Amino acid sequence: MDALDAKYPFFASAREAVAEAAVSLPELVAADAPAVERARERVERALLEGTVASESGAFPGESAYDAQAELLSYPIARILVSLLDSDPAIEKYAAAEAATAMERVRRDLATDDELRSVSSATVALDDLLAEFDLAAAVRPDATAPAGSRASRGTGSGTAGGGAAGTTSGRDPDHYRIDVGPYLRLTSPEWGESWRLVNRALADGAVRVSREELLAALEAAVEERVAEGLPFELAADEGIAEALESRVADLRRLLSERTYAEPPDVVAPALFPPCMTNLIEKAERDVALSAAESFALMAFLVGIGMSPDEVVAFCADTSLDAEGIRYQTEFLTDDRGTQYPPPTCETLANYGICHNEDDHMQVAADPLSYYEKRVAAADEVTDWRDGRATDEAEEA
Repeated sequence: MDALDAKYPFFASAREAVAEAAVSLPELVAADAPAVERARERVERALLEGTVASESGAFPGESAYDAQAELLSYPIARILVSLLDSDPAIEKYAAAEAATAMERVRRDLATDDELRSVSSATVALDDLLAEFDLAAAVRPDATAPAGSRASRGTGSGTAGGGAAGTTSGRDPDHYRIDVGPYLRLTSPEWGESWRLVNRALADGAVRVSREELLAALEAAVEERVAEGLPFELAADEGIAEALESRVADLRRLLSERTYAEPPDVVAPALFPPCMTNLIEKAERDVALSAAESFALMAFLVGIGMSPDEVVAFCADTSLDAEGIRYQTEFLTDDRGTQYPPPTCETLANYGICHNEDDHMQVAADPLSYYEKRVAAADEVTDWRDGRATDEAEEA
């Protein structure tokens, strides 16, 4: 088991490495091996933040987990997701695995050719195309002007050849992908520009930019990760029972409660104490934990705020604008259940809720508490109204 397998556990070579190691997953789970905790973290971060990278580092070598634990966490994470038995959770998890993988791919492709040629822990674009049986379906765009990067070929096709590294003079800017794979891996829902009628099509192939090709490959990774999920576990292996507490924690953290009519009013004075505390903490320039950030972002999204509004609302805090936008868009996308903030009980377990004024007797979760306070208020001033006034004065 090496670092490349750990970075890209959905590769066929990684599956073979696990099989050749003859590791017993039931025994690992029963022994509560490091891979089990890493698997829980993998799923939790996938569902909360859209990434499966370890909080202690992006990949082996930067992480507290070794390559074996990192690789074995992947099949165990798939077990956890299967036990959650939720289509939205599967979609979110697969999307997070794919997004994290492509972050690592871009880092690999940006590595200097000479360094990549001596590293077994990096991939080239040719490697990815071969992994997904796309080598014959994708080729550099031959219509590029003479002397451009696209006219100079794609390299050797080995991990050191570098088909798409951003620093290599040989790397194409545009490619042609056969129309069949293009239609399978892309979606018109990505935007008008992805519709076949709006693409340059010649000789049965669609012209795409390098970044568009990487987006299609991300969809291929997501498809592979989601394949076979959820699956049934053999009752006699005891894995489900051994993972029961971790699955229960994930279910509590990602309660799939729904709110038919969210308040759709931003009145900070009426926010629940836990949310006010988190905002004040961030205003003191203190970094929020992953659970704290998720709880706050889910609450602000839950009361009807758009990503742009959340960014503006948190402008003077320790929260990063790019991170806010990513997380709020993740929470509001259309690929699954929109997660409200966890219940007060779960927030208490994370040290976020302290049941000030015995408010758990009023409501069991932050959104319900806020709804009741808004309904009981004689007058409610929406923060967005004041923001609109300020913007008009500035104009």
